[in-house]
Amino acid sequence: QVQLVQSGGGLVQAGGSLRLSCAASGRIFNDNRMAWYRQAPGKQRDLVASITSDNEPNYADSVKGRFTISRDNAKSTVSLQMNNLEPADTAVYYCNLRNGVTTSSQNYWGQGTQVTVSS
Repeated sequence: QVQLVQSGGGLVQAGGSLRLSCAASGRIFNDNRMAWYRQAPGKQRDLVASITSDNEPNYADSVKGRFTISRDNAKSTVSLQMNNLEPADTAVYYCNLRNGVTTSSQNYWGQGTQVTVSS
């Protein structure tokens, strides 16, 4: 079994910065993808950023140039540095691990953390 534990988040004014972290434990395959999703009230859960075990990042257009995803494979952690935050970034953020690289790979989720950006 795999567990993901998130930390970080909170309340910040527009233009400010926050950092989210996620630590994975358990049986983790060498080839995997870690990612951050977010879900605003009444909306679907959307991909914010992802990073492969080869450190190839991918970002949603809405966060490009403001957010940076990084990972430490030795510690099985992934982080999301969020700069120049906007009220539209307000959501619950979830850490995700896709354990493997096939269509049948298992997905795991963190507990979620609230990010609120005030105008």
